[in-house]
Amino acid sequence: MAETFDAKGEALCCAAVIRLGGATGVLAARGGLTDGYRRIVAGVENIAAFLEGHPLDRDVVSSAFAENWFLGGEYPAQLPGRSFFKAWSDVVFVALALTLRDQPQITASLGMDSALRAASALPSSLPLRAYELACQQEAEVQLRASGVGELWGLAGRQAGHYRRVVRLPDS
Repeated sequence: MAETFDAKGEALCCAAVIRLGGATGVLAARGGLTDGYRRIVAGVENIAAFLEGHPLDRDVVSSAFAENWFLGGEYPAQLPGRSFFKAWSDVVFVALALTLRDQPQITASLGMDSALRAASALPSSLPLRAYELACQQEAEVQLRASGVGELWGLAGRQAGHYRRVVRLPDS
């Protein structure tokens, strides 16, 4: 690994992608974008495995990067959630760019800011920005206490809340 690689920041960005992916997966299905969403998730899952010590499959991550480049703009404008979907795509971009390390100006804090922007953009009557901030803080504590393996489980549990929000009738 390069000396500039920020494994902690990368893990927190991946956790945000997974967490927000709870809503994104539902929205992707509504927008007919499930295949592209799955390719991106495969890249993020490969990064998660890499952070646990497995080899990085650059082809899978590069494919996710290419897919993500266009997917955010393909979400149908007439459906609610377009701003959220685009902001989630920005979080993915940061996670992938940090891994590929081809853009030194990209930092994990950009991904965390994009995650807050995504939560704020999700059409909902619930205070999701505050929820996302609490999730980020909990993820950081979890990462310090137990490492990346436990972080993925936490992100998956947190994703359930986002999934439920986009399935609510008023969202």
